[in-house]
Amino acid sequence: MKRLLPLLLLTAATAPAPPILSPDRIKADIRTLSADDFHGRGPTQPGEAVMLAFLEKRLADLGLKPAGDRGYRQSVPLLRWTRARASFSLTLGGTTRVLTPGVEIAASSRIIGDAALTDVPVVFVGYGVVEPRLGYDPYRGVDVRGKVVVALAGDPDVEAGRDLGFGARASSPAARTKLAEAQKRGAAAFFQIHDTFPSSYPWLQLARGDAVPGYALDAGSVPAAFGVRGTLRGDIGIALLKQGGLDYAAAKRAAQRADFAGTELKGARFSANTSVRLDRVVSHNIVGVLPGTDPAAGSILYGAHWDAYGENAFDPPADRIRNGAVDNGTGTATLLEIARAFAGAPRPRRSVVFALWTAEEKGLLGASWYADHPALPLATTAAQFNLDPHVVLGRTRDLELIGVGRTPLEADLARIAATQGLRIVPEENTEAGWYYRSDHFAFAQKGVPGVYFRAGRDLVEGGAATGERIRARYNAQCYHQTCDAFDARWDLTGAAQEGSVAYALGREIADGRGWPAWNASEPFAAERDKTAAERRP
Repeated sequence: MKRLLPLLLLTAATAPAPPILSPDRIKADIRTLSADDFHGRGPTQPGEAVMLAFLEKRLADLGLKPAGDRGYRQSVPLLRWTRARASFSLTLGGTTRVLTPGVEIAASSRIIGDAALTDVPVVFVGYGVVEPRLGYDPYRGVDVRGKVVVALAGDPDVEAGRDLGFGARASSPAARTKLAEAQKRGAAAFFQIHDTFPSSYPWLQLARGDAVPGYALDAGSVPAAFGVRGTLRGDIGIALLKQGGLDYAAAKRAAQRADFAGTELKGARFSANTSVRLDRVVSHNIVGVLPGTDPAAGSILYGAHWDAYGENAFDPPADRIRNGAVDNGTGTATLLEIARAFAGAPRPRRSVVFALWTAEEKGLLGASWYADHPALPLATTAAQFNLDPHVVLGRTRDLELIGVGRTPLEADLARIAATQGLRIVPEENTEAGWYYRSDHFAFAQKGVPGVYFRAGRDLVEGGAATGERIRARYNAQCYHQTCDAFDARWDLTGAAQEGSVAYALGREIADGRGWPAWNASEPFAAERDKTAAERRP
């Protein structure tokens, strides 16, 4: 990390160069993809058929070879849980309060049919993270069987001001195991208390998505059912802890210690009634391949998720479509522009896979399915690139690297970016856990090296303050909301710069003979090592 940091912070000597890719073509595709006739691109919704047809035509026009089980389409079998009815209430000290779904609580169940919880005790487990290596087990000495488990958002050290072993302000994978830990110990329900900073998104995002169906990959069997799971609005969670004699801020501090043990909140009871339907459905990835000149040389992979949140009857009547112009119309359009650049250039030595994933918003499901059923072997996939920008920015001086210190590819990224007048800066909002929240992670887990980066906020027009203002406004108001819609005033130069660096670095790897790797300290390195014999020098 110390060796790489000077390269990551390298200031380019020249002003940003014009991007290789076309901002105007990217913008035109975003306009198309986020139009209402794409219905918000919801998997298994009417928008999927429109989206697939558009992508198939584009890949065919570029001359890419179909690489799915149905032409360009790769079938992705899914389980879909739809909440037909739900009511919740919380009793504190003898007073019962009804919790309105999508207002004070965002929750559902994966118990099929009708299910009920009546006056169930509540146990507070701090951050809910079990990490034996660091001595953390908030379940020690407390029985949560048949009870409701409530946890804080984030890791113990996200707000501690120091690294307790979870990566300090950076979110860790352990934070994503809380539900599983509660389920393993026999809990009847699990909730997090929403807090904007450690969650990295406002309550509005959860509230507006409350009634969205839940999905999982269909591996042939239905996972063991678990009761109610979800999130409590911050003030509800604070009141719940207060009933148990706990101050919210003090409870956070106490839960940061490794010796913290959970406690039942006296006088607190939770009730729920739910009705849930399970369906088996099929969505689709779109996969095309540009064959290389050396069939034995392996490949590289570019991916972007095509899905957004679709049409939702529970949204305000004025606009029930979450068009997903930024997330991820922008990444999809950028990938198509990279594919156009490859198709119009001399054929590279290695093959190039271009994949558009379904159901990223449902848990990286399309990418995860492909990772288990790849068109070309992952053992000889030299590198992967993920196009999933978080906001539309104009011409910038930098690119933001997500997950710093993982691979020597970061030095190559800094070098390629510098040739385009750009510098690489480490991600700033590490508490958001972006490295674990986008499709590249499914391939990192399989050992495929890659760098995930996006346009930075140091804008040529307005500087870092303007870039941060744009990001903060989008995060607070439009992330996963109906206002993530196309704006004709957008300047897509930042997306074109990001895509241009991804193209140039990918082109170098596709023409080369080397095999990018992970840093030795990375857990992904061990997974990659398992297939070392399959990669020829």
